[in-house]
Amino acid sequence: MENQTIQQQETKWYVLRVVSGKERKVKEYLDKEISRGGWGEVVKQVFLPVEKVYKVQNGKKVMRERNYYPGYVMIEVIEGKLSDDLREAIKNTTSVIHFLGKENPIALRKAEVNKMLGKMDEMAEAGGVSMIEPFIVGETIKIIEGPFNDFNGIIEEVNDEKKKLKVTVKIFGRSTPVELNYMQVEKLS
Repeated sequence: MENQTIQQQETKWYVLRVVSGKERKVKEYLDKEISRGGWGEVVKQVFLPVEKVYKVQNGKKVMRERNYYPGYVMIEVIEGKLSDDLREAIKNTTSVIHFLGKENPIALRKAEVNKMLGKMDEMAEAGGVSMIEPFIVGETIKIIEGPFNDFNGIIEEVNDEKKKLKVTVKIFGRSTPVELNYMQVEKLS
């Protein structure tokens, strides 16, 4: 009995090539199709890796989710249970182009799955926020929050890990080094 439980947990991950920009809709369609077709026990999850990014628009920070793998959706299926019916239902879903491997879907290797899921965990632990347009040393930015609000400064150092910048600000004709986080500054256009 214990062996059956362990065997039921063994899953394979497959990659679907989908119309770029329609990944979220495809996930919704697949979730509905799986529940309608009664494949909830076979398909463990439909996974869309996303990262939170922000961009400064009109002086305001706008937070969005961006697909980590544009044009792809991952699907986790119990090993050996990807039947022809299920494969056809998935392939015939709106905006799905094909499985990776076309007619004979190829499952991802364990190392690839662990790397993908590890990257998602790592991004979640780090706050999961990154800039769409990275900061560059030597670039002039505007401080929008804190005691130096409305001052312009020049980036001297970028620490992507901590999401911090070392910026030189001119105050009363003197250059003053200031450490700021990404949320306190915006790029000058």
